[in-house]
Amino acid sequence: MPTYQYEAMNAKGEEVKAEITALSNEEAISKIRNLGYFPTKIREKGARRRDRLEQKSATATPKRPRGTGGKVKTKVLAQFTRQLSTLQDAGLPILRSLRILQQQQKPGTLKNVSRAVADEVEGGATLSEAMAKFPKTFNKLYTSMVAAGEAGGVLDLILNRLADFMEKAQKLKRKVIGAMVYPICVLTIAMGIVLGIMVYVVPKFKTIFADMGFDLPAVTQTLLKISDWIAVQYGWAYILGVPFGLFFLTRLIRLSEMGRFTLDSVNKSIPVMGELISKTSIARFTRTLGTLVAAGVPILEALSITRETAGNEVYRRALGKVHDSIRRGETFAEPLRKARVCDSLVVNMIDVGEETGDLDKMLTKIADNYDDEVDVVVASLVSLMEPMLVVFLGVICGFIVIALFMPMVSMIEGLSGSTS
Repeated sequence: MPTYQYEAMNAKGEEVKAEITALSNEEAISKIRNLGYFPTKIREKGARRRDRLEQKSATATPKRPRGTGGKVKTKVLAQFTRQLSTLQDAGLPILRSLRILQQQQKPGTLKNVSRAVADEVEGGATLSEAMAKFPKTFNKLYTSMVAAGEAGGVLDLILNRLADFMEKAQKLKRKVIGAMVYPICVLTIAMGIVLGIMVYVVPKFKTIFADMGFDLPAVTQTLLKISDWIAVQYGWAYILGVPFGLFFLTRLIRLSEMGRFTLDSVNKSIPVMGELISKTSIARFTRTLGTLVAAGVPILEALSITRETAGNEVYRRALGKVHDSIRRGETFAEPLRKARVCDSLVVNMIDVGEETGDLDKMLTKIADNYDDEVDVVVASLVSLMEPMLVVFLGVICGFIVIALFMPMVSMIEGLSGSTS
C-alpha cells in the first residue's frame, strides 16, 4: 500500500507533518481529515524523483499537432466533459471513450485536440498529462481536477463536477453580459440618430436661419457650432473613436500588474456596477476553489490555481495573502478578513468551513448564494439604467428641439408684431 507524506493543520492552527498509508490520494485526504487535521499538502512517498523526471521530459516541447492551437468555447467543452463523464460511468476504457467523442465532434479545434489527446493516451500517458499539453483547451484548473480524479479512481464524478462548474460559470458570465447589451444597444442607436441629425438636418436649418437676418439665441448658436464641429471639422470621427481609444487604453494599462490593480479597484468602487463586479468575482473564486478542494486537490495548489483564474487583480492579491497565510500554518479566513474584499458573511462561512472540515461545501454554498445575488443586482442595474437612458436621451432631444424652434418662435412673434 502506498505511503503518503502530508502537511496539515490541527484544530489549534498548528502545523503537523507526518505519513499515512492509503490506497489513493483521495483516501489519504479522507483519513487525514478523520484525524481532525486540515490537509495543506500531500505527496506520495518516492514520487519526488518521478516528478523530476516528468518535469525534465516536459521541458522538451514537442511539435504541437496541426489544428490544436485554437480556443474552444466553454459551452462546447462542457458538453464534451459531460459526455466523457457519462462514458466513464458506463465503464468504457478512457481510450475508447476519447475515440468515440473524437468521431462525434464537428471538424474544428476540439476534434483535433481530442484526437491528439487520444494518441497521447494510447502512447502511455495519463489523461491529465495528455490534456496538459493543450493548455488553450484544457487549462490548469481542468487538468488538476482530472489528475485528482485519476488518483482517486473517481474520474467520472470529477468530470461531471467539472462540467457543472463550467456550465454555472458560463451562466454567470451570460448574466453579466446580458445586463450590458441593452444599454449599449440603446446608446449606439441613439448616438447614430443624433449624429445623423447633426450632419444632415441641422446644417439645413443653418441656411434658413442665415436668410432670416436677425440675431440667433445663444442655445441655437451653440447647437450650430456643435453641428459644424461634427459635420465639417470631423468631430464625428473623434466621437466614434473615443470608445475604441478607451478600449485600447484599458488593454494597455492592464498589461502591468499595478495597472490591473488600479483599474479593478476603481471599477469595484463604482455604484451598482462595482457591487456587480464584486459579487461576480466572489462567486467565481469560491466556486473554483470549492470545486478543486472537493476534487481532492491539496489546498495550497488549489489556491494557486484559483488565484491564477480569479480574473480580478484585487481578489488575486487577496488570495495570494491567503495562500501565504496557510503556508505559514495560519488560517484561511483571517487574511481574507483583513483584505476587506469580501462581506463578513463570506469570511464567517469560510471560518466555519475551516473549523468543521467542510470548507468545500461552504465555498459552494457561498458561490450559489452569490449567483442568486448577481441576478438581483443585474435586475437592479437594468431597472436603474432604463430611466437614466430616458432622461439622457430626453435632454439631448430637448436641447436640439428648443435650439431649432426658438428662432422660429422669435420670427413668428416679430411677424405678428409688424402686422398689428
